[in-house]
Amino acid sequence: MDKEILDFLKEYNGPEIRLMEICGSHTAAIAAGGIRAILSEKIRMVSGPGCPVCVTVTAYIDRLITLSEDEKNVICSFGDLIRVPGSRGTLGNAKAAGARVHMLYSPFDMLELAENDREHNYIFAAVGFETTAPVYAELIAEAEERGIGNIRLLTSLKTMPEAVRKIGGKMDGLLLPGHVCTISGYGIYEPLAEELGIPFVAAGFESENILQAIYALIKLDHRGVVRNFYPSAVTRDGNRQAKEAVDKYFETGDSFWRGLGCIEGSGTYLKKEYEGFDAGSRGLNEDSENTGCRCAYVITGEEQSRDCPLFMKSCTPSSPKGACMVSREGACFNEFISGA
Repeated sequence: MDKEILDFLKEYNGPEIRLMEICGSHTAAIAAGGIRAILSEKIRMVSGPGCPVCVTVTAYIDRLITLSEDEKNVICSFGDLIRVPGSRGTLGNAKAAGARVHMLYSPFDMLELAENDREHNYIFAAVGFETTAPVYAELIAEAEERGIGNIRLLTSLKTMPEAVRKIGGKMDGLLLPGHVCTISGYGIYEPLAEELGIPFVAAGFESENILQAIYALIKLDHRGVVRNFYPSAVTRDGNRQAKEAVDKYFETGDSFWRGLGCIEGSGTYLKKEYEGFDAGSRGLNEDSENTGCRCAYVITGEEQSRDCPLFMKSCTPSSPKGACMVSREGACFNEFISGA
């Protein structure tokens, strides 16, 4: 690590700076690398809405639970989503009550399950951002090719620029989500940077790269520009093939985010001609949280995890009260492991 950069970040004594890392993977990397402890107290890193599980509203979880209660359905999901509370408990609770809920490591594992069991509908909890949408497009393409008609997606797929527009103006700079930018490219953020009058930097996930990006954000001093510090994976235009695959099967629409409400044009939904693969993803607008939970405020950078009265008391990774403590990309989970 360049000593000049490290000394600058440790000794910075200028005006207080608020920088948001949008990506949940960056939140995890910052916690694992102890980066906040390296920085001057006047450089505040704020975790943003880049944890897909964290921004998914409770209506979506409730819909999954309702679907799981139909004996014709089998719900498939990644492990963290099974523990996220809805208004009627979690998918884990539903499984304990007898619902068929499978934890999978890949959505493609569902194809073989569905192919060998045509009597049930296999529904995948498809949560994510631009990075994961191409995976679900490929899943549908393979299901069509193999004639597997009993798979469904319940989608909570969102796109990041619209959320950035809504909250970015409260920050002095933004660390762009590296994984998302591999698909979307960093060019889509150039108009936003100019509009908001703050710098954006795309970065990888090694501690040294993140620190270099933080240094660059400070030195750019509110210039509305975008810089790419992750050239091995990110280009200006992104992955054309992946974007074309998404455009074939999906279209944009309004989407509800925890803490941010309805954001126009920020959702990704199956097109009408592919609605046979949809498990009822539209119109999931309601959100509610456990009494005292502050996830909605943590996600938007209005509060820190330690401001929550439940944090490290009744809310821990082993007994989470909110999605930010469930997900390994969540701000509360990473704050907990950093301070534990």
